[in-house]
Amino acid sequence: MRLNKYIASAGVCSRRKADELIDAGKVKVNGLEVMEFGLQVNEGDVVEVDGKVIKLSTKPPMYIMLNKPTGFVTTASDDAGRPTVFDLLDDIDERLFPVGRLDYNTSGLLILTNDGDFSNLMMHPKNKVYKTYLVKVKGILSHYKANILRSGVIIDGVKTAPAIVELIKQGNNSTVLEIKIHEGRNRQIRKMCEALGHPVLELHRAAIGDLTLGHLKIGHYKKINPSDIQALINKATKPEKKAKPAGGRARDKR
Repeated sequence: MRLNKYIASAGVCSRRKADELIDAGKVKVNGLEVMEFGLQVNEGDVVEVDGKVIKLSTKPPMYIMLNKPTGFVTTASDDAGRPTVFDLLDDIDERLFPVGRLDYNTSGLLILTNDGDFSNLMMHPKNKVYKTYLVKVKGILSHYKANILRSGVIIDGVKTAPAIVELIKQGNNSTVLEIKIHEGRNRQIRKMCEALGHPVLELHRAAIGDLTLGHLKIGHYKKINPSDIQALINKATKPEKKAKPAGGRARDKR
């Protein structure tokens, strides 16, 4: 088994994060530091991550849905001492990791699991699992700028993939949008809007694929139904035809 997959299958983190740990020199195999992502781990090999020996889990995978509040980081610990989403999982003993991240000031749907393969499916852009965000930005965002979001915006020197954008409501000096993206670049929604001169005031992830929070209260969590996990896997392995970007005039939901 490839080293990054072994780390993910042991419930440590996603494959992408495993590559980062390997690149940072935090992984050893049989006592030797490894810098090769594709190294094959064989039966009897001893794998260490951050000085701790890891083993493949024999327990069934777990999938948790959390309605993340703002004011929490999506990591196991924080150098600044801020609360983490794991502080909210008061009766979960399994070692879980987040599928992607929501930043400190973003709320909404976060999946936590110990299934590295599932995480890789959800996060890889080629699988086009759309994440739906409700976004409130400063200022009146025009239909022209909404079309720029739909076609792609240059952030960090690279153009984003086309987004599905719908104008929901315009206030005195703000606009509410629904934005769907299948990439997972760092602070992507915020950077896309800021690039057009509309800083994000509020950001909430409402859905991953067809999975929504339903009536789950903020700060609460629950196990995800196996059928919902299978539906996400099906969406990742058998992506639907490209959805048509929403257009038209703003809908006033007041």
